[in-house]
Amino acid sequence: MPLNFDQLIHHPGLRDALCEQARTFIEVYERSPRLASVFATQQRWLMGHLAMALYFRSAASGTKEPVIVMARFLEQVRQHQIASVNTADSFVKEMLVYGVGTLATSHDRRNRPIIPSPQTLEGIEFWLTTYLRTLDRLDGGDRVGRFEANSQIINLLHPDIVESFVKEDIIRDPPQTFTLFTWLNNGGIVLDWLMAGVEPLQDDGTRFLTQLRSVPELAETFRLSRTHLVRKLREAETLGSLGWEGTRGRSRMWISSAFWQEYATAQIGKLRVVEQVCAKHGLSHTTPFFTGPNLTDM
Repeated sequence: MPLNFDQLIHHPGLRDALCEQARTFIEVYERSPRLASVFATQQRWLMGHLAMALYFRSAASGTKEPVIVMARFLEQVRQHQIASVNTADSFVKEMLVYGVGTLATSHDRRNRPIIPSPQTLEGIEFWLTTYLRTLDRLDGGDRVGRFEANSQIINLLHPDIVESFVKEDIIRDPPQTFTLFTWLNNGGIVLDWLMAGVEPLQDDGTRFLTQLRSVPELAETFRLSRTHLVRKLREAETLGSLGWEGTRGRSRMWISSAFWQEYATAQIGKLRVVEQVCAKHGLSHTTPFFTGPNLTDM
C-alpha cells in the first residue's frame, strides 16, 4: 500500500535504510574525493546536477554527440537563482581543470560545449541507483533491477528529477540545522557520516548516539577547515541539535531526534521526487509510493 509522508517518517525501516544510503555515499567520497568535491556544497550540488541534466536531455534528443552547452547552463543557473553567472562559470572551469568534464571536439567555441568524463557519468548513475535501492528497501520494489535492464532510461529520469529538485523548497531550502552543514565545504558528506553511524534512539527518546569522538580527525578525513567545522558544530550545539555524552571532544557526540528528523525529511524530499519520476517513466509501481500532501505543505 502506498505510504504518505507521515507513514514514511515513522516507517520502522527508515533509519536503517537512510543509514545504509549514507554509508553508500561515503564510499563514493572515499573512492573519488575529487568527483565528490563537485557536489561539496548545496550550491555546487545543484549546479552539478543541473549541468548533468542538460547533458542527459541532449542524449535523450538523439544527438550524435550529447554535450553540456555552457550558455544554456549559465542561463539555467540564473533562471533558478542558484548562483551568480560568475560563480557558475568558475565552477565549470574547475570541473575542466579536475577532469570532471572536457571540452567537446566541436567548432562551436562560442557556446563552449562540454562532455562529462566516463567517471562522472558512472558517478551519477551510481548516485541514482543508490536512491532507487533505498526505495526498493522501503517497499520491496525492483526499481534497481528495472533500471539496470534499461540503463539508458537515465537520459529521461535524471533531467526530470533535477527539474523537480530545483523547484522543491525542502530541497532548495532544507531545515535549519541541516542548512548549517549543506553550505559548508563537504558538509553534505559530514552529515552522511554522522547519520551513517547513529545508534537506536536512547532511552529518553530525545537523542541518538553517533560514532563521532574526534572533531580534528573528522576534519582531516573530509579535508575540512577545522575552524569552520568546529564553528558549525557549536552553532548546531547552541540550537540543541547535538551535544556530547561527557566532555566535548573526549566523548561521543549525540544528535537530537529533531535533527535526525530534519535529515530524514530532507532525504524523503529527494526520495519522493525520484519515486514520482520513476512512476512517470514506468520504473516503479503503478501507484506512486509517495501519496498525500507535498512536503512543502508540511
